Amino acid sequence: MITTLIRRIASLIVTLLVVSLLIFTVMNLLPGDPAAIMLGTSATPETLAALRSQMGLDEPLIVRYLAWLAGVLQGDLGQSYTYGVPVAGLIVERLAVTLPLALMAVVMSVAIAVPLGVAAARRHNGLFDYLAGAFSYVSIAVPAFWVGLLLIIAFSTKLGWMPAGGFPGWNAGLWAGLAALLMPAIALALPQAGVLTRVARSAVLDVMGEDFVRTARAKGLSDRAAVWRHALPNALIPVVTMIGLQFTFLIAGAVLVENVFNLPGLGRLALQALSQRDIIVMQDVVLFFSALVIVMNFLVDLAYLVIDPRLRVAT
Repeated sequence: MITTLIRRIASLIVTLLVVSLLIFTVMNLLPGDPAAIMLGTSATPETLAALRSQMGLDEPLIVRYLAWLAGVLQGDLGQSYTYGVPVAGLIVERLAVTLPLALMAVVMSVAIAVPLGVAAARRHNGLFDYLAGAFSYVSIAVPAFWVGLLLIIAFSTKLGWMPAGGFPGWNAGLWAGLAALLMPAIALALPQAGVLTRVARSAVLDVMGEDFVRTARAKGLSDRAAVWRHALPNALIPVVTMIGLQFTFLIAGAVLVENVFNLPGLGRLALQALSQRDIIVMQDVVLFFSALVIVMNFLVDLAYLVIDPRLRVAT
C-alpha cells in the first residue's frame, strides 16, 4: 500500500511538471505582445522596450519558465498585467464563488442521479426505467446555459422569487450567497445528473446478478435492501469516477453559466484574461484547472483502494 502510494505521488508530481511546461510554452507562443496591448498603438519603442523588460518578456523562454515555476512552488503566481494585483489573490477571490457553486451542483447531481439510477436498475425494462432514461437523454441534450436562461425567465423575470444574476458576496450573509448560486447550480447539475443516472443504473445492473446479491435475497432481504446494502456499494467505482470527473468539469467548465448569471468566478476570470491578453493570469488559471483535474484523478484512484480492498493486492 505504501509503495503504491509513493509511486502514484511521484507520477502526480511528474505529470504536474510536464503539464506546467506545456501550459507555459503554449501561452507564451500565442500571437500578440502583452506589452504592446497594454500600452496601445501610440507607444514609443523605448517605452515598449522598458515595459517588456519590467515584465520579463525580454528573457529567454526557459529562463521565464523556471522563474515562473519557482514562484508557483513558493505560492507566488506573479502579478496580473491588467489588474495590477497578485494573481494568487485573484484566484482565491474567484474560487470563493466557483468552488461553492461546483459543490452545490455536485451534491444536487448525486442526490438526483444515484436514487434515480438505482431505482431504474431495480425496475429494469419497466416504465420507471424508461422514464429515467428519457430524463437522462433530455438533460444531457439540453445545454446548461440554456437551462440557466429558462430558470432566469421562470423564477426571476416571471415569478420574482430569485435574483437573476450577480453575486452579493459572502459578507452579505450565507443565505444571500446561496440564493445567488442556487439557479446556476441547478443549471449545471441537471446535465450532469443525466450522465450520472446512466452510469449508476449500468453499474448497479452489472452487480445485481452477482452471487452475493442473490445470496442476500435468499437470506430474506428485500429486493430494495439487497440492492442498497450490497449491490450499490459494489457498484461505486464507476460512480465515484464520474463524480470526480464532474467536479473538475464543473469548476473548469462553468464559463458560460457564470457569464449567463454574471458571476465573478474562475471561468469568467479566465475568459476576461484571454480577451485582455493577460498571459500571467491565463497560464496560472489554466495551471490551476489542470492541477485540479490531475489531483482529483489521484484522489479517485485512492478512493478505489478504499472502496475495493482487492485493488490493494492488485496494485
